[in-house]
Amino acid sequence: MLARFTAAAVLCSAALSAQTTEYGPEKGSLVIQGGGSAEGTGIMETFANLAGGRHAKIIIVPTAAGNRSSKGEIQVFDEGEILAPWRKLGLDNVHMLHTHDPKTANTGEFAKVLRDASGVWFNGGRQWNLVDSYAGTLTLEEFRKVLERGGVIGGSSAGATIQGDYLVRGAVAGSEIVMAPEPEHQHGFAFLRKSAIDQHINTRNRWDDIIPVIRKYPELLGIGLSEGTAIVVTGDRFQVIGKWKVAVHDNKRVYQPWEKPYYVLSPGDAYNMRTRTVERLGTGNPAPVKLK
Repeated sequence: MLARFTAAAVLCSAALSAQTTEYGPEKGSLVIQGGGSAEGTGIMETFANLAGGRHAKIIIVPTAAGNRSSKGEIQVFDEGEILAPWRKLGLDNVHMLHTHDPKTANTGEFAKVLRDASGVWFNGGRQWNLVDSYAGTLTLEEFRKVLERGGVIGGSSAGATIQGDYLVRGAVAGSEIVMAPEPEHQHGFAFLRKSAIDQHINTRNRWDDIIPVIRKYPELLGIGLSEGTAIVVTGDRFQVIGKWKVAVHDNKRVYQPWEKPYYVLSPGDAYNMRTRTVERLGTGNPAPVKLK
C-alpha cells in the first residue's frame, strides 16, 4: 500500500508545479462538515451562498448511504426525502444524483446534470460507496469542474472524508478500521490535497484515531472534525464554523512531551495549510448566516 500511495503522491506533486495552491482548490471552495446536525450552525447556508444562493443549481449525492442493502439488493433513494432539508432551507434548484454503477457514472448522459451546477453536496454514510460508484469516472471529472468554475463542493461525515487525499475509514469491513486494507479504498477524491480527514471525533471519541495515518504518511495534514462543525476551505486557508472543535494533526510542528500530537481550533479560528499557522483565534462564529 505504501508504494501505491507514494506513487500517487508523486503524481500529485508533479501536478502541483502547474498549480497556485498546495492543498485547496485553485478556484471555488470546500465546505467539510464532521457529521451531526447542521441546524443552527450556518453550515448549510454558507454552502448554499457559496454556490450562489437560493436559485443556484445544487446537486445532492446520497450514494455514501449505500449502494446495496445487506441482502445485496440495489439501493433506491427517495429524491423527495433526500432533497427535503435543502428545499426547506429555501433552495429551488436542487437535484439528486446517484448510481451504484461506475459504468453508468462514466457516461455523459448521467454526468450532464453537473455541467452547469455550481454546488455539489455529499451526504453521509460510508465513504467507500462513493469510491465504488465514482472513482475514475466522467462524473468525478464533472465534480472537479464545478470547482474549476468557481463553485463549491461540500459534504458531511463520509461526505467530508471523501474530500481528502488519503481515505480515512475506507474499509468495507467497518468504520472502526481507520486504515483500509484494500488498496482501492485508500484514496479519496482529493478535493483537499495532501490531507486525511476524519469526522465524528467528539461523540465517537476519535480524537487520536488518525495519529497512525499521519505517522505513516507525514506529508499529510490530518484534520479531525467534530459534529455540527465544518471548515470552509478557500485556496490554502480554511476557517472553522459551527458548534465545536477541529483537531489539526501537523507533523511539521514540534510538540511538548505532555502534549497530544495535534492542536485544537474553535469556531472563528482560521488556519493556513501552506504555512501551517493559525492566523486568527477566538473570534467565535459570526452573526447568523442567512440564505442569499
